[in-house]
Formats: sequence, C-alpha cells, structure tokens
Amino acid sequence: MFRDMSTRTKYLLEESQMPKAWYNLQADLPVPLPPVLHPGTMQPVGPDDLAPLFPMSLIQQEVTTEREIDIPEPVQDIYKLWRPAPLYRAHRLEKVLGTPAKIFYKYEGVSPAGSHKPNTAIPQAFYNQQAGVKRLTTETGAGQWGTSLSFAGNLFGLEVLVFQVRVSYDQKPYRRAVMETYGARCVASPSMETVYGRSVLAEHPNHPGSLGIAISEAVELAAQRDDTKYALGSVLNHVLLHQTVIGLEAMEQMQMADAWPDVVVGCTGGGSNFAGIAFPFIGHGLRGGQKSRIVAVEPAACPSLTRGKYAYDFGDTGHMTPLSKMHTLGSTFTPPGFHAGGLRYHGMAPLVSHAKELGLMEAVAYTQGECFAAGVTFARAEGIVPAPESNHAVKGAIEEALRCKREGKSENILFCLSGHGHFDMVSYQKYFAGELTDESYNEQELAMALASLPSVPAQG
Repeated sequence: MFRDMSTRTKYLLEESQMPKAWYNLQADLPVPLPPVLHPGTMQPVGPDDLAPLFPMSLIQQEVTTEREIDIPEPVQDIYKLWRPAPLYRAHRLEKVLGTPAKIFYKYEGVSPAGSHKPNTAIPQAFYNQQAGVKRLTTETGAGQWGTSLSFAGNLFGLEVLVFQVRVSYDQKPYRRAVMETYGARCVASPSMETVYGRSVLAEHPNHPGSLGIAISEAVELAAQRDDTKYALGSVLNHVLLHQTVIGLEAMEQMQMADAWPDVVVGCTGGGSNFAGIAFPFIGHGLRGGQKSRIVAVEPAACPSLTRGKYAYDFGDTGHMTPLSKMHTLGSTFTPPGFHAGGLRYHGMAPLVSHAKELGLMEAVAYTQGECFAAGVTFARAEGIVPAPESNHAVKGAIEEALRCKREGKSENILFCLSGHGHFDMVSYQKYFAGELTDESYNEQELAMALASLPSVPAQG
C-alpha cells in the first residue's frame, strides 16, 4: 500500500550523497569575524603563534574565508561508519503535544561515540597524523568529546590524553571506560600532572573542575613537546566547520520531506553541534535563499549567550590561550555542577557569538529540570533517550511546537538531537527521584568574573 510523505518517519541518504566538502559560514558573513589576539601583544595572531598547538592544515581552516573546504577521502571513508546520519519526523511527539507543527530531528547519536563529536575528531586526528604528530591532549566535560577523540586517535595511531572535568569524571565513570577501551588515558581535572592543575588544587583541594581549567592543563602539556598537539572539541572555527556535515545533510533530507524548516533549533555550550545544524541554513539565507529562524538553547546555569558579555576573553582559566571576541561569563567563572557537562563552558564560539551579534540567530535559556522533563517526554514518544545536553534542544523544539499550537500555525521545526544519553542514566535516576535540583550560578562570582575581563585596545 502506498504511504504518502505525511506518514513517512525516516529520511535516509545514500553514502554517495554524503557531503564532499564542509561549509564555511565566514564566506557569507556581511561583517567579518573580529581577529583573534595574542595575549602578550594584543595584536592579531599569526599562524606561527598557533603552531605549537595545531598542525598548519587546521590553522589554515581556522582563518580561511573560502566557502567550501574539501573533506579528505580518508576522512570520508571513516565517516561512512555512521554517515549520512538519519533525519526523523517526530510523528508521535507531535501527537503527544497536539501541535499542528511538523517536528523533524537530525540524529547524531548513531556515531560510534554516540554523539556528533566524531565529525570533527576524525579530521583533527587525520590532519595531526599527516603532520607527524604522535600524541594529542584534550579536555572533555561530559565525556562525549573525549570519547570521540579517543576513537579517532586509535584509528590514526595517535596516543590520546584526556583531562576530564572532575565533576563529570565522578558522575560518569562509564564514559571514562569507553575512552580507555579506545586506548586513551583519562585524568580528572584539575590534576597533579600539570603546573596549573597543581596550583588550582593547592588553593582548592576539592575543586569540581571546569572546562576552562581542563583546557589549561591540556594546552600546557601540548606546548611542552614537539610530538604533541592539542585538540579541541568545540568553539574554534575549524571545529564548527567540520560539524557542518550535519546541516548539509539535513538540507537534502528536508527537501526530500518537502518541508524546508521555518525554525532550526540546537543546544549550545561551546557551539559545535549548534553550528553544525544551523550554519548551512544561515548561509542559505545570507545567499538569498529562504530564511529560517535560528534558535540556540543554553542552560540557565551557564548562560553565555543570554547573560554573558560580548567581549575579548581567554578560552581557558589559566590564560594560556589567545584572546577571542565572544559571549563570555568570564574565564574565571566556574559553572555549577549540573548534569549537561558538555554545556558547562564560560564562553561561546566566536563565530556563533558573531552571528548572534549580527542578528542572524536568537538565544533562550532553560533550567535543568525543564530540559529533563522535555527529554523524558521525547523518550516516551520517540524511543530515544537523549543526552542531557541534547535535552536543551528537545526543550527548545517542544516550546516552538507549543507556540505553533497556540498560534494555530503549521510550521516545520528542525532540531539536532546531538547524542544519546545511555551513559547519563544516573542523571535520569536522580531526576525521577526528585534529586535533580535546578542549579544556579553565584551572581557575585559572575559579576567578579565579568569585571576581570582582559582590557583590550579597540580593534579597527
């Protein structure tokens, strides 16, 4: 029996339809991205300034304004383990909500690591191996990035050392076990393995850690050895570039569904999966195509886009990184230990921040409890248990669907389900037991962190 498009659930692409190039939003921006500054000279950084941390191929991707960057064939071959990723129509969720809207989600939990993070871990490992690098250091919050780089490093014969934020290290032991299964070493941060880690522990022996501190530790070790480079799972331009395979595939699949999105939703911590789903649609609109509303959803306990200041700041707490202009809560800000560890970062990707400043997107913030409630609603309707980070996107999509219900509008809503929550069940157990509190940050600490932002001369 023939079933029309309105009842179709999955939209699948063939391997031959996988994107052959990543999309660079910088090519279509009406105003160029503010430069990254050297913390010593306050002048724009050059390639040599970044060379101790990254191979030159990734540095070139960081600064290029070319619209398309070819995906190397070895990277494409590994992508085929899970790409193209499926697009789903959430029929059952629509019915539960009683909305006239059509809800679609791009599901990135089908990757070996269970999230979108291998989309950039694979090319980063590839380019480092090509440059003769033997070891990579990195940080991770919830563990999805650490898992992904461990997976990628093993495929390309690289040693991987992961500094995991202490609160997540303790909350999620199975993530650590997966990293070790892939051959990496995982250390709780702050640690005794670095000068900076030891200095933090000397002052605060029970420090819960933060992504900013873990970055400082990873950067410190990477800068000490010629055979070692640093890899970052979010924030930087080349990371966001690699993630655009998500949105590029989704554009093809939404056309298959004859349902170009009126609204595109993604969760935001550092900005990688959000940029992955949103940037191709933003670029489409900038080039004269149909425009979609773009909505970033962040945690109320770490609200860089909605409460942060757009200013130059360090990417790490130890002030070892260059200065980027971004929405920031201050590099000394330590977010409370809520369970969406991947969203516990003081700053937002400069390119996402810039898009927000240009009015190309909007941002909202929700509490942990609200997002878990949305995740449970989604899981009971669609069968997939989302990661705590992804619950923010689910919450954003549900809010848009309920708005459509109130307004009597049948809009097309697309969101990125960036990963599954199979390693996060302790947080779901706490939610059902009523033990998952809505953590809030210290207003005084935020004010102090913002007051200590670096003083930067006007750029022009």
